[in-house]
Amino acid sequence: MSAAPLLEVTDLRVEFRTRGGVLPAVRGVSLRLEAGQTLGIVGESGSGKSVTMMAAMGLLPPSAHVTGSVRLAGRELLGLGAGELQAVRGARMAMIFQDPMSALNPVMTFGAQIVEAIRPHNRDLSARAALERAVELLATVSIPQPRDRVRQYPHEFSGGMRQRVMIAMAVANQPDLLIADEPTTALDVTVQAQILDMLTRLREELGIGLVLITHDLGVVAGCADAVAVMYAGRVVETAGTDDLFYRTRHPYTIGLLGAVPRVEGEFRPLVPVEGAPPTLSRLPAGCAFHPRCGWAIPRCQAEAPELRVVGAVHSACHRAEDLAPEAVP
Repeated sequence: MSAAPLLEVTDLRVEFRTRGGVLPAVRGVSLRLEAGQTLGIVGESGSGKSVTMMAAMGLLPPSAHVTGSVRLAGRELLGLGAGELQAVRGARMAMIFQDPMSALNPVMTFGAQIVEAIRPHNRDLSARAALERAVELLATVSIPQPRDRVRQYPHEFSGGMRQRVMIAMAVANQPDLLIADEPTTALDVTVQAQILDMLTRLREELGIGLVLITHDLGVVAGCADAVAVMYAGRVVETAGTDDLFYRTRHPYTIGLLGAVPRVEGEFRPLVPVEGAPPTLSRLPAGCAFHPRCGWAIPRCQAEAPELRVVGAVHSACHRAEDLAPEAVP
């Protein structure tokens, strides 16, 4: 009997109850990640990427209604009590949040914050030993002079250095699953590359699974084993990274690829995806992408396509067979 995948999300649905009605933020998402691999989740803001993983972590507010299944190494996480979830978070799965300045406590030193992440899951560890572990972790994420830096505060670090501290806190207990939510946002290109290289190195050294959430397909190009593209709360295409880039069969993915800068081959202007994502409270009938799609047909306005195998990818598009690889910009 084969071992269960590290992370298996099945028909996940998240609705937020607001004064204006119910907002369907995640609509039947299914994902799978094996240990030691990286899954990239890509899409525009509001596509449901972060909400999907926040639901998996049990970090959504009480106004969220979550159904479906989230299994970590075969163990169901949805429905666990607060204490059981607390034991899993940080020890078995951890998250690197999008904005380190707001995620870090501005009045606590880095050492104190890392120790705070370590000791609840290692109660026999003394405060001194935990602080030594914090120094080791800062060195692991390539922060110079870690023994001195451990006594500094968030405002004394640059954005890239704060992000490294967030990574150190996330891997402090060597979790099986690491979720990185837009870890390179607001960082310059050089620092972005360093952070992505570091995440890849830690994944290889620790043997963990990595979920990389981003709006930029270029970010996942060199470090993800597989990619899931989300739009309006649904996965619209998923495939191995090479297959997604060269054999895509969904108009939205084609649009995202057209907006990725290229440094080789003939010069081509960037082509943005026309229009804007739909409002969750007023989703169009049929395929949610059809108002922005140049390949739409009447069926797209009446019937939402299911995710199905088309060539080398899984695509949720009625015209997937017609979208040959050469359609990619």
